[in-house]
This record gives sequence, structure tokens and C-alpha cells, in this order.
Amino acid sequence: MATQYTEISDKLISFINKQPVFFVATATADSRINLSPKGMDSLRVINKNRVIWLNVTGSGNETAAHVQQSSRMTIMFTSFEGAPLILRLYGHARVIHPGDAEWDKLYTLLQPLPGARQIFDVNIDLVQTSCGMAVPYLDYVGDRELLNEWATKKGEEKIKQYWQDKNRLSIDGLKTHIVEDS
Repeated sequence: MATQYTEISDKLISFINKQPVFFVATATADSRINLSPKGMDSLRVINKNRVIWLNVTGSGNETAAHVQQSSRMTIMFTSFEGAPLILRLYGHARVIHPGDAEWDKLYTLLQPLPGARQIFDVNIDLVQTSCGMAVPYLDYVGDRELLNEWATKKGEEKIKQYWQDKNRLSIDGLKTHIVEDS
């Protein structure tokens, strides 16, 4: 049975802080729904109704494109060990790019990662837990370092070129604003 709350309790904050992976879902009114797994110690709970997470360079940039047109975002965590639990945070997000006024302040709250391209600042208006009894047990072995290694090897200038070539538009042709359009 699902239970809903208006804020993230201390117990749920503790649960969030232990999770090595979370999932982010976004969509505009007429775009494809994007659902992405995230990890790399990239999320911080700022208070009981606000989280931020650092997005690093990847093959697509759907979340940024969606949030700039429709701020709705759902973040989901699930327990793969111990007691079963699914936690969903529903809210509205803002995209903060490097160079934006808030970037430096928020970036200091996060673990620096190579290829960092956006911070999502999410105001949470609904918290929901559900049983998670069908979620299997899985063992966390460790983070994959491949993306960090790729971004470090590429370097800042080539990352920016990658943004230009691969991250400017969503798969539905929506602008991400990761780079200035000419």
C-alpha cells in the first residue's frame, strides 16, 4: 500500500543517502518519456523538500530538454538489500548550467565529477513510499569508472565539443541549452 507525505522524513533521507543508484523520469506534453538511471554519488538532499543532483555528460541530454519545457520530475529509489521499499520524490526541477549564477554555490555541495554539465535543483511537493516486495535482492559491487575515465581523457574542450555535437538537442528535437545556439 502506498503512503504519501508532504516532505522527506529523516528516515527517508537516511535511506536516500545509502542508495548507490536512483532513477529520474521526465517528459514534456508531447515528447517521449525519459527514464534514466543515475549513480556516482551525485545526489544531495538539501532539506525536506529539496534535492539537487549533478548530471554528467552522456550520450543524450533528454532530462535537460524536458525540464526546460515542463519542470515535472520524478526521482525513484528502491531497496535492493534489507527491507523492501520504493521511494518516489515528485516535484518540479530547474536546470542550472556551468556559468549560471547558482552553479558555483551548488556545485560545492556535490562531489566534483569530470564532464559535469548540469545541476538539477528539484523542489519536492509529494513523497510516496510503496512496498517494493517484488524488487529482487542485488549486491552492490561498486561504481563503474568508465564514464569518469572517458570524460577525463576527453578533457574540457573536447567535452564542450561533444555537447555541441551530441547534447544540444533531445531525441525529439528539443533544445537543451547546454551550448549557445549560433
